[in-house]
Amino acid sequence: MGFFYFLGRKKFYIHLLIAIVLSFVILWLVLLSLDLFTRHGKVYVVPDLHGKSLAYLTENNYENFFDFQVIDSVFDKTMEKGSIIIQNPLPGSKVKKGRHVYLTIVAEMPEKVAMPNLKNLSLRQALVTLEAQELLVGKLEYVEYFARNAVVDQVVNNEPIEPGTELRKGTTIDLIVGKGDMNASVALPMLIGMEKEEAIRELHYAYLNLGNEYYINVDDSTQARVFNTDPHPLTTNMLYLGQQVDIWYRSDLNFDFESYIKEFIPDTIGNDTLQLNTNYDYNEDF
Repeated sequence: MGFFYFLGRKKFYIHLLIAIVLSFVILWLVLLSLDLFTRHGKVYVVPDLHGKSLAYLTENNYENFFDFQVIDSVFDKTMEKGSIIIQNPLPGSKVKKGRHVYLTIVAEMPEKVAMPNLKNLSLRQALVTLEAQELLVGKLEYVEYFARNAVVDQVVNNEPIEPGTELRKGTTIDLIVGKGDMNASVALPMLIGMEKEEAIRELHYAYLNLGNEYYINVDDSTQARVFNTDPHPLTTNMLYLGQQVDIWYRSDLNFDFESYIKEFIPDTIGNDTLQLNTNYDYNEDF
C-alpha cells in the first residue's frame, strides 16, 4: 500500500476537501479579525486645532475620536495662553479612530533666559543681544560717560541686574548709556506706516526713546500702525540722544496707509524736493 494506493481512495479526497475548506474558513476569520481590529475603511479627518484651547476639545467631543497628548509648551506673546500652536498629524490628515494627536501649546508662563552681560558693549550690540534672548528694550537713559553709546549699566525695575540672572522672556531691560565727550544729535527716523514693535525698535536703533502713545480708532493693537509723531515726521531738526518721541497710531483696517505713506515719499521724477500734500491737516484727529 503505497502513496498511489491512497490517491485512488474516496476517503482521501473527502479529507483533502475538508482541509481546503477549513483553510479558507480560518483565513477568512483571520482577515475578518484584522479588519475589525484595524477598523479598515473607517477614517476620521484631523481638525484644525490652531488657537483652540484644551477645553474646546472636550466640549466638542473630539476626545471620543482622537487620543490627544500634550508633548511641549512654548512661549508666544501673540497667542492666548494655553492655546494650541502646533499639532501632529496636521489638519486634514485622515487617521483611524483613537490615533494619537500630539499637541504643543502656548505656555502659561514665559521661558526663562539668563541675563547677558551688556556692560561696555555698544548700544547696537546690546540691542541685538537682547533681541536674540527675546528680552525687550525699555528706556535708554544717557549719562555722563567718556564712551558715546556704550552701555554703562543694565536695569530692571530701577534696579541693576547682574549678568546670569534668570529672567522670563519678554522682561523689559532699561539701559544706561554713555553720552561721550561731545554733544551729539540724531535724526528722527521715518516711522510712518510701521507697526508698533517695529517703530519702537527703529527708535532705539536711532538712540531715541518712545514717549507717549495715542490710539485713534484702534480696537486691536496688533492692527495699529504709526500715523503721526511728535516731533513731526518730516522735521529737519536734530534730536538729542535719548529724546522721547510721541507716537499716534491708527488701525490699518479703517485707514488707507498705502496712499498716506506716499505723501511722505520724495518725488524723484520731477526733482529732489520732498513733495508733501500741504492741504492735509495732520492734526485733524488730535
